[in-house]
Amino acid sequence: MHSNNAKQILQQTYGYDDFRGEQESIINHVIAGKNAFVLMPTGGGKSLCYQIPALCLPGVGVIVSPLIALMQNQITAVQELGISAAAINSSMSGEEVYRAKQAMRSGDLDLVYVSPERLLMPDFIELLNDCQIALFAIDEAHCVSQWGHDFRPEYQQLSFLAEQFPSVPRIALTATADNATREDIVNHLQLNQGKTFVAGFDRPNIFYQISDITGAKQNLLSFMNMQHNNDSGIVYCLSRRKVEDMATWLSGQGKTALPYHAGMPSSQRAKNQDRFLKEESIIMVATIAFGMGIDKSNVRFVAHMNIPKNIEAYYQETGRAGRDGLPANTWMVYSVGDVAMQRHFIESGDSPDAIKRVEHQKLNALLGLCETTRCRRQVLLEYFGDACKPCNNCDTCINTPSVFNATVAAQKALSCVYRTGQRFGIAYLIEVLLGKDSPRIRQFGHDDLSTFGIGVEFNKAEWQSVFRQLVAHNLLIVDITGHGGLSITTQGRLFLKEKTELLLREYKKPERKKVRESKPGNKTTQLNSEADQELFDQLRSKRFELAKTLNIPPYVIFHDSTLLAMATGKPANEDDMLAISGVGQVKMQRYGLDFLEIIQSDNLNSH
Repeated sequence: MHSNNAKQILQQTYGYDDFRGEQESIINHVIAGKNAFVLMPTGGGKSLCYQIPALCLPGVGVIVSPLIALMQNQITAVQELGISAAAINSSMSGEEVYRAKQAMRSGDLDLVYVSPERLLMPDFIELLNDCQIALFAIDEAHCVSQWGHDFRPEYQQLSFLAEQFPSVPRIALTATADNATREDIVNHLQLNQGKTFVAGFDRPNIFYQISDITGAKQNLLSFMNMQHNNDSGIVYCLSRRKVEDMATWLSGQGKTALPYHAGMPSSQRAKNQDRFLKEESIIMVATIAFGMGIDKSNVRFVAHMNIPKNIEAYYQETGRAGRDGLPANTWMVYSVGDVAMQRHFIESGDSPDAIKRVEHQKLNALLGLCETTRCRRQVLLEYFGDACKPCNNCDTCINTPSVFNATVAAQKALSCVYRTGQRFGIAYLIEVLLGKDSPRIRQFGHDDLSTFGIGVEFNKAEWQSVFRQLVAHNLLIVDITGHGGLSITTQGRLFLKEKTELLLREYKKPERKKVRESKPGNKTTQLNSEADQELFDQLRSKRFELAKTLNIPPYVIFHDSTLLAMATGKPANEDDMLAISGVGQVKMQRYGLDFLEIIQSDNLNSH
């Protein structure tokens, strides 16, 4: 298998004509025996950056991956390309582990996947000393950093690779890392002498949409029905109970929705994950326990029913949509209650105060993204030190929110919080501002306050929007002990004192129509004619049938984007087929003729 020509391997094995972005520079750098840290968006082709060097260099490429559950899928995908790969982990029998170790020793493996825990075992280090090693690739490298959103202490111990195997190139890769996380990764893994490659954060095919929680379930359902009928997607919820409720409710609405959370038996979790990877039109309803390393390429939407903990988590989770480069949607709703919950998680965690402070700042940055009136993509990319022009592919670009001078409204809201003793929630404060006559307000004597009834220029929904934005602007903070009471922050007190101008989004009554027009189920494909759409559907059915027989995920055979190219390009022979992006020689031999046959009979029928 070993050839030292990276371009040749790309074309013959992977079926791609050219490298994308920084791939070629990274690959050549690693083949030259140098270390690298690679930051590349999900779907940007990170795996090629270590797989191809491992095929070019003598020895086995050792890939450190955090999730045993997903190693097999990664291995299946490379085996389909004719690459020899294995895993060594605790889910395997002694016999399987023995065979994999023998294959490593004898040089029969191109790639071996291991968890960091396995790599640190003395007997495994001994095995490594017996083998010729092409490179070490540390995937999901943000796990190294305590600033990262998915810290794993074992990852920090991987620094030993630099000491024990100084001459073997090391490449660390992740899709998500802010500056502090990047520095941490480079220092912990001792990549200071290596080179850092940052391939940008933009995922132009993803549409971003965020709104408040009003009517969340029904809105999600109509979003699915109108834009993603029969598509695969992921719905994230904050708690296990909410996952179960949501999966049951969606199933009752005629969707195939499966739950996934850490409280389920692991066999059921594995079964649900397997169905999600191998079947079409499955919706996975999950806590954040699900998703890392999921390489299903045709996830068409990712929805969040609650706010995640920071922008990195949001970017990582939404990045699971549209890995094939075709259009995909992200949809999120959030409430002040979510914010209180996330603050509570931070405060009740056992991190040092310095880290808690940073986590609060990161949550504030995410709230800023939620309530921005600017292009969401710009705000998202700027967080990572990247930039773009207004994208015209997010809700704020499509329906630019109007802003209004909210200085007086904010002063009224903050005064009301202050005069009621900084311990009541939004619903109560709004009743005071609107001058509602209720036993509770009379009980506390708040009908005598100067703020009672001073907010009648807005209705309840408009005041909710104002309060939510004041929390996002860090002028108010939600009590994290669970009562949801609001109090004024230092910044809020400063605002009251200096009376600076404040512009907020104008509340818009949610319309019952979606953000953009699209035909149900037809969003992805962008096919010009019904005949092409029909051919594409036939190719997908064939792919599903083959995948079922082989018990592998369909996208491992060909991505949707490759089937689209077949449906529009209609290759007439093997050479034409090999010219299609994603069709390499091994896949041509295994599957090419099956798909050619469908295209040719379609050509005959259409003439």
